Amino acid sequence: MDSIIESSYDGIYITDGEANTLRINKSYEDITGLKRADMLGRNMRDLEEEGYISQSATLIVLKSGDSVTIQQKYKSGRKVMISSNPIFNENSEISLVVTNVRDVTALAEMEELLEKNKEIAQKYYHELELMRANLVNTEDIVVEDHKMLETIKLANRVAKVDTIVLILGETGVGKEEIAKYIHKNSNRYDKQFLEINCGAIPHSLIEAELFGYEKGAFTGANKDGKIGLFEAADGGTLFLDEIGELPLDMQVKLLRVLQKNEVTRIGGVKPIKIDVRIIAATNRELEEMVAQKTFREDLYYRLNVVPILIPPLRDRKQDIMALIKYFLSQFNKKYGLNDYFDSDVLKCFYEYNWPGNVRELKNAVERLVVMTDKEKITLSDLPDKYRTSFNDYGVNLEEGIIPLKTGVEQLEYKLIKRAFEKYGNVRGAAKALGIDASTFVRKRKKYSEKYEQRIQ
Repeated sequence: MDSIIESSYDGIYITDGEANTLRINKSYEDITGLKRADMLGRNMRDLEEEGYISQSATLIVLKSGDSVTIQQKYKSGRKVMISSNPIFNENSEISLVVTNVRDVTALAEMEELLEKNKEIAQKYYHELELMRANLVNTEDIVVEDHKMLETIKLANRVAKVDTIVLILGETGVGKEEIAKYIHKNSNRYDKQFLEINCGAIPHSLIEAELFGYEKGAFTGANKDGKIGLFEAADGGTLFLDEIGELPLDMQVKLLRVLQKNEVTRIGGVKPIKIDVRIIAATNRELEEMVAQKTFREDLYYRLNVVPILIPPLRDRKQDIMALIKYFLSQFNKKYGLNDYFDSDVLKCFYEYNWPGNVRELKNAVERLVVMTDKEKITLSDLPDKYRTSFNDYGVNLEEGIIPLKTGVEQLEYKLIKRAFEKYGNVRGAAKALGIDASTFVRKRKKYSEKYEQRIQ
């Protein structure tokens, strides 16, 4: 018994029924910093009065007759958990009190660290929400994902200065919306925002569109001449979309305008001073085009002052549900409907790769709202290409092996949903599945709470 007590990891302190100290093991000394020699044979009341301990759990047990657990802090700075238990003799009198002492200093430090981390996380969350509220001050920008928030943060920073901005990203990621956002948050917000798609205008007309022409400059020209977009945007912002499609000869003329801040109309001889903020955008790899001599190197470096890369939708998953909610609300309002998506549809949309990015998502939502003749849009309404992550039973196996219990639950959930949708009542659906109605109701409620997610 002596060996067991002495080898215990916990500190052990034993008194008799009068609170006189009988036994203390070495772990108690190590944990508390107190010495056995100073305490053996002494009464706990005296030790408490002399300040050896701040509170005696032994005395509490002797008074109440019940086990007790308290926390205590010693002069050494250690925090301990003390559990004292009474031992009764044949006369139901307390003959011994055995106290276990466990060092919880590290645990307390971990708890404090956890609380601090929680506070930091909460602080970052509030800062993130504040940044979202401060930055995204327009209905045209829907942002939830942290990657896109960083993009908006950068756009907000460059909006305050007149530097040239080059927006990069795949087709449909929202380059035009970012350009508008920069303009709306700049000191030119109350001036013109004009845009031109350099890839949508015939090469022969681009110069006239950008720089304008004097009257009689060429056959078929307006008799009064025409101002170009640079002049029309004077004081404001000109957005040159698909800048990578600009012909080489026009790239030279554009570079001259950017360097001198002046344009010369076709057929004109007098330069016209302009004050225009330039934002360019492209989905092409301009560096590769420079290497291939299809895009001028000097123009590239003139445009690439502040590049802003917009991540594709597949890399900012947290934006998908927010965008679905936004577009669904828009189209419900536009068409006077009250449609909403079944959770299976939302799962498919979340897993889909979205090669067409936000534009494709918007078109998909509108197509389903317009083409579906019922309020609830289900998996059966979804085009096949969006259902690649679901097999015939609707169980998501895209990520390979899943827990058997999860797979069984998903399959039950799908069958219960399909049966109820087909028969429209509990009795018919339960009969078709070969279960009683009460089981059907219980399982349907359980799975609805677990898997259903409604965006409306």
